[in-house]
Amino acid sequence: MGEQIAETRMGRAVITARAAASFEPVGRSVASARTFVRDTLQGWGLTDVVDDAVVLTSELVTNAVVHAGTAAEVVCVRAEDGVRVEVGDRYPERELPLEGNGRQYANPDREGGRGLLLCAALASRWGVEYTAARKRVWFQLDLPDRPAGTRSAGPALPAHALPVADARVRVAVLQIDRAGALSAWNDDARELFGYAAEQVVGKPLTDFAAWPHTPGTSTGVAEALRLSRWEGSYGVRGADGRVIPVYASHLRVRDADGEPSTVCLLVREHERAVLQSPTRGAAPDAVSAPERGTPTDAFEVFIGSPAPDDLDGLLQRTVERARDMLDGDSAYLLLATDDETELEVRASTGLPSARQRFARVPVEAGTGRYGSARMPAVHEDLSVVPGAVPLLANTGMRSVVTVPLKVEGRLTGSLGVAAEAPGRYSNEEALRLQFAADRIALAVESARLTELERLRRGSLSFLVEASDLLAGTLDRDQTLALMAQMTVPTLATWCAVYTIADQTSEPELSYVLHEDEDRIDGLKALLSKVDPPEPVRTGARVWTAPAEAANAAALRTSLRSLNLAESARPSSGPGASLATASAVGGETVVLPLVARNRVIGMLTLGKPTDEHFRQEILELAEDLSRRAALALDNARLYSERTAISQSLQRSLLPPELPTVPGVEVEVIYRAAGEGNEVGGDFYDLFPIRDGAYGFAIGDVCGTGPEAAAVTGLARHALRLLAREGFGGPAVLERLNAAILDEGARSRFLTLLYGELWPQRDGSAILKVVCAGHPLPLRLRPDGGVEPAAEPQALLGVMEDLELYEQTVTLEPGDVLLCVTDGVTERREGSRMLGDDGLTDVLTTCTGLTAGAVAARVLRAVERFAPDPPSDDMAILAMRVPELTEPAELSAPQEP
Repeated sequence: MGEQIAETRMGRAVITARAAASFEPVGRSVASARTFVRDTLQGWGLTDVVDDAVVLTSELVTNAVVHAGTAAEVVCVRAEDGVRVEVGDRYPERELPLEGNGRQYANPDREGGRGLLLCAALASRWGVEYTAARKRVWFQLDLPDRPAGTRSAGPALPAHALPVADARVRVAVLQIDRAGALSAWNDDARELFGYAAEQVVGKPLTDFAAWPHTPGTSTGVAEALRLSRWEGSYGVRGADGRVIPVYASHLRVRDADGEPSTVCLLVREHERAVLQSPTRGAAPDAVSAPERGTPTDAFEVFIGSPAPDDLDGLLQRTVERARDMLDGDSAYLLLATDDETELEVRASTGLPSARQRFARVPVEAGTGRYGSARMPAVHEDLSVVPGAVPLLANTGMRSVVTVPLKVEGRLTGSLGVAAEAPGRYSNEEALRLQFAADRIALAVESARLTELERLRRGSLSFLVEASDLLAGTLDRDQTLALMAQMTVPTLATWCAVYTIADQTSEPELSYVLHEDEDRIDGLKALLSKVDPPEPVRTGARVWTAPAEAANAAALRTSLRSLNLAESARPSSGPGASLATASAVGGETVVLPLVARNRVIGMLTLGKPTDEHFRQEILELAEDLSRRAALALDNARLYSERTAISQSLQRSLLPPELPTVPGVEVEVIYRAAGEGNEVGGDFYDLFPIRDGAYGFAIGDVCGTGPEAAAVTGLARHALRLLAREGFGGPAVLERLNAAILDEGARSRFLTLLYGELWPQRDGSAILKVVCAGHPLPLRLRPDGGVEPAAEPQALLGVMEDLELYEQTVTLEPGDVLLCVTDGVTERREGSRMLGDDGLTDVLTTCTGLTAGAVAARVLRAVERFAPDPPSDDMAILAMRVPELTEPAELSAPQEP
């Protein structure tokens, strides 16, 4: 139950919104609490703190509902300075997990206290409050200082320091109606994306937008359109199928009639300065400072003011300024990995950024100072030393200058500027660029650490929810689908899951998913034409087979053989086939699925042509693959166990029932549970000799292999002993001895056994022994119901049994109903169906066939309580039909 409260004073803060919900003490409540907090904070537009709040709430609710075993109440409070989340339980006796003098938190390796450790690490403030009846743990997350609606002005800048834009800046203006569909599309939008207005108006924006889905970024385009104001980057898929990066500014408005809509302004990503709102304003006297001769900060001279507050924006502005400062044709910036062994391309201008982004090069590429990124280097002509700068291969660049970015002696990155003409740069330009790199290095490192921390927190939230989803199913196919859906498009553009049945089997393509659903079939057909990757045991490795296949001339032949070009879809054709090929032509990585020290498959992730995976994504994918592998192996073990149980259960029941002349027979059997336990109920109907039939219905105590052993012994012993000519009491006495011979494995057994002789006059004679089983009921044509036998001792308890049989004659129209205790002991709370309830049901079955009687009894049992039956059920109904003439029987008149 949630609630909203208007603005109210609470101490010094102002509460602007409040939401609360209660959760039962069951495991699934943890996921429900995470969803509640995520939805609440996203609804308030607080995406900056969503991931931390979800992680902390998950830990605290787990402590309440799992460890304390009490209901939990979660309260979200939105104040001016942040958001406060409270988790209360009703177990105040639990102590705070402190050690020593109270200043040392509990050991993180212990089961308890982790939620409080996370509170101390992630929250701005936190605490624990006790009352006589409950305990409440709370934490507060401060919001970043981002004032909205303020006006700002920047200083007058020289032309070379201004943002770079195309000669003709195009601003796409879109309007989105209440339902999320496009209602307006201007000419610049048509020029940017290739769609005419009539092609897109009326369709949802989400059909064209490609949200980045970075781990930890929970807001999508659909959610952003509901916010009052939003600004950021995403991609729009153009008419040619390529994704165009854009920078967008959304504003929610309403018309004179009060109808809401969203106005969206979009420009190309590299022209984001046209729309981007400054996040910090210049000082009031910033414009006049140069005029007064006041020294200007060297950082702002190089990067401009205001500086971007996000890493990608800062790096992009850096390479653009570096290119302009040295009058170059291109520039690039690489960031070092934590171990300083590799550099990763993060920003570039004048180069094919899609090909270069996230590509990696070694820090030490060769001997000498020019082979190390730790020192400045100038290459006057790259044609003389081909391969000296691999990133510039086949780009037309001839000369390049590179300098390192260092913070306190540690390599942070490398900045390079290149030109198409040789001999453009000397040591003087290298010194100028190094000076600029020294000014920007600290800001880059700070922004990089901030982004890394955000990604790690987002990754933690991602893995928490992924583990919860994977643990929620034991179905193999559903596990494969979850693996793929969690990776696409969050981690990769497409993915394929290969499974390995055993160590001698080849990898089998089991599941394929692409972010563009129209390409899934083509991608699956394409992957089936190439050899699967070799199994790996540890780490991620690059798979080159798809790229080779995509670039080979034989691929077109294979695509034609797959009839992709002749597809009936309007968007298909040779272009669509080659687009599918290019979708597999980029970087492809293979991660092992290892469970219980055995490789059970591979998770293959791919990017479009010329794109690369960043290291943080690969590390997250490895964590996910470990969890997914265990879930997949658990699903396999569960499926095998279920198949074995079902096969064993089928072997304990007769494959088919014989036809008894002159008697209608119907049997209904329902096993309880999820199919992974062998039931103890059984039934049988078999011919003994000409004109005589044996029937039985029984219930072994318990379930599982022990019960199954007694069930199999009983069913087969009954048939064998009856066909040897033993009467009912003798059959059951010998069966009792056989059960007792099992020793500690023996189980007691309730059994109704009888022999049936159809008669020529249309009646049937039965000889029945009821050993501890629910009594059979006889229904007469006038609606009267009476027991057809007397109770006797059950089997498997006493050695010396004195059993006797009773003779029952079923006249035409009579029905004999035999059931197991799963029918009579059907419960709802303190109510039980019982023998009286079964009798009442049977009295309504006058005139029905045996099949209709069994079906009505089953329906009454199922409707008695809303919950599924918790015990196995067997129903055996036999009816002697009313005959208009004597039946032609071979059976004798008397048994």
